Amino acid sequence: MKEFLKHHPWQIIEEGFDPHYHTISESVFSIGNGQMGQRANFEETYTGETLRGSYVAGVYYPDKTRVGWWKNGYPEYFAKVLNAPNWIGLDLRVGKHVLDLATCKVEDFRRVLDMQAGTLSRSFVATLADGKKLRIAAQRFCSMARGEVGAIRYAFTPLNFSDQVTVSLFVDADVVNKDSNYDEKFWEEVYKEASTACAIVTAQTKKTFFHVTTGMRYVITSGGQPVKIDRTDIVEREKFAGNQVVFSVEQDKEIVIYKYAAVLSSENHAKNELVTAGKQVLDDAVKAGYDALLEEHQNIWKHTWDVCDITIEGDIAAQQGIRFNIFQLMQTYTGKDERLNIGPKGFTGEKYGGVTYWDTEAYCLPFFLSTAEPKVARNLLVYRYKHLPKAIENAHKLGFVQGAAFYPFVTMNGEECHNEWEITFEEIHRTSAMAYAMRDYIAYTGDKAYLAEYGLEVLIGIARFWAQRVNWSSDRNKYVILGVTGPNEYENNVNNNWYTNYLGAWTLKFTLDAIDYVKSTFASRFGEIAGHVHFKEAEETTKWREIVEKMYYPEDSRRGIFLQQDGFLDKELKRVSDLRPEDRPLNQKWSWDRILRSCFIKQADVLQGIFLFEDDFEMETIRRNFDFYEPMTVHESSLSPCVHVILASKLGYKSMAYDLYLRTARLDLDDYNNDTEDGCHITSMAGTWMSVVRGFGGMRVKNETLYFTPFIPDQWASYSFRVEFRGRVLKIKVSKDGVETKLESGAALEILVNDAAVLLK
Repeated sequence: MKEFLKHHPWQIIEEGFDPHYHTISESVFSIGNGQMGQRANFEETYTGETLRGSYVAGVYYPDKTRVGWWKNGYPEYFAKVLNAPNWIGLDLRVGKHVLDLATCKVEDFRRVLDMQAGTLSRSFVATLADGKKLRIAAQRFCSMARGEVGAIRYAFTPLNFSDQVTVSLFVDADVVNKDSNYDEKFWEEVYKEASTACAIVTAQTKKTFFHVTTGMRYVITSGGQPVKIDRTDIVEREKFAGNQVVFSVEQDKEIVIYKYAAVLSSENHAKNELVTAGKQVLDDAVKAGYDALLEEHQNIWKHTWDVCDITIEGDIAAQQGIRFNIFQLMQTYTGKDERLNIGPKGFTGEKYGGVTYWDTEAYCLPFFLSTAEPKVARNLLVYRYKHLPKAIENAHKLGFVQGAAFYPFVTMNGEECHNEWEITFEEIHRTSAMAYAMRDYIAYTGDKAYLAEYGLEVLIGIARFWAQRVNWSSDRNKYVILGVTGPNEYENNVNNNWYTNYLGAWTLKFTLDAIDYVKSTFASRFGEIAGHVHFKEAEETTKWREIVEKMYYPEDSRRGIFLQQDGFLDKELKRVSDLRPEDRPLNQKWSWDRILRSCFIKQADVLQGIFLFEDDFEMETIRRNFDFYEPMTVHESSLSPCVHVILASKLGYKSMAYDLYLRTARLDLDDYNNDTEDGCHITSMAGTWMSVVRGFGGMRVKNETLYFTPFIPDQWASYSFRVEFRGRVLKIKVSKDGVETKLESGAALEILVNDAAVLLK
């Protein structure tokens, strides 16, 4: 765990420049607006270790799969959200010396991510090799009001000299991806243009042929007046366009450079209109000016925080952690475009390809259900509906027939593109996350008509997959599921993973119930769906009911627990507390063989199932399973701690719940798993929100009614959160004195607080 960032309720603050932490900070201080994003790379030259990253939503490249041994069924590519053309570039040279924090002396360094305003600021004093000193103060943002605009205010002051300086302002599409499988560059030049104070580059992705036009314009001032430019050189080379400007500076007189960027993609514009549209976006941005752009951007963030903020009194580390998680979620996905989804790294890094995982349905959907209008969550479901043909194609490639649908573990366009066999072929539970998301959505919104419009067709495809994936065991006289990987990826190719078996059978039952509902309520629509998917109702539903009734679930009756999978008790059962500190994290210190033979659990597995279906189990059953599995869980997946927080809260393990909350809330801020440099764990951040609202707040939806069973950690004076529920906005505040509930907007609503009815008006 690294603690180099200052605690503050609304800001992430780094004081003093340590290059060893720089790539971590590049992730943590990232900014975005749902359409594009930018790691916290320096604007000026930096020759130290860095992971440069500019990202454009929806733009990707199918990087050819690279594996040691090819197996039939492997995807041919792994989709990559690309490092896009660099729009922030602003190099500064004084005489012969380039400003470079890797080579000059750096003092008074301070970097601040202001989450309330949505800005990244940086200031420092640099001493160049010849002794000349500069003070730098830079600020930038990706506009939440204008999704194609980025803006930079870069100010510098000569502290002990007057001289000529050279400033290079540019757009550079000659970029690389750190995780390119074959060290390939993914962009080709289509168009470039540079003129005084302006540059535009249009680049095209290989294979997928996305076009991205990146343009920049700048204004240089001193004392509010334009600076006299001595010389402007137009610079053009392959995939690069910019200006090199030379002018004189005087000691102690501040120079301010405003750089405006436009980033447009062919996802939103016709390719032949991109350059014209980009110029218009730039014109409008320059005309508005930096201050006005910043004000409208901050107004959007004010509204966002009014809706989704969680306040914590008495614990700044906890407060900073939850706001950081909410901030990253809201700048990653806005819900405006149903073609987009939520990548596990968002706009903060390249790992995992930046593409869609089951994290969206299992973790992110609850957050957006409660903090955004219903269409935002609905768009996440519609995204999967539109990928149903690809899910059927994925299943067909593996030998499944009759319209069985196998949703991908990793995807950009619905096609599976993950190439680790134990994930691609075996982590089959992910396909039912789509079904569970429907259940969650319907329970929360009451929009059961979704089943007729989109949901049932998806459910039938998924149910067909499960019906073909099970095996009948004559020895057990039960249906079994063989050769799988559960959520705990520290176990591969196991038989009868309890979570997988339970989720598969539940999906079949949920599908049967959905069929009954749509058939009775939307008869003509049911007939339309049945005809479209060639549904053999009597034959298929009979088989599904039999599987539900005869599914095998591994258990240990002596301990009264569900077994993670067959043979789990053959392992040497140890506790995480038995591990040496130098053994952690296991995935970076142990061989894979050693991990697979150990009892240690990467993330909640049996407990994941109990979390999703808690109403199916008695409290003592939940307690026995939690007490057995939690001590063996290393939480080396970002998705794990939040599940344990919610269950620990339910069981009254308040101290444990608080400790695990800090781990999930500050996972990236404190680099718990030694991997933040690759990017932040965006999708698990929604689990942090659930830790507070569903864990400490005890919020549930049962029988179309909101329930709250809150408690307050000893370290806190109070906490509060807002939720949107069926056209209402509620505020819940929990303090040492009790629980306050308020209906801020919408019709009267009855809720239950600690099992007591409360009518809100």
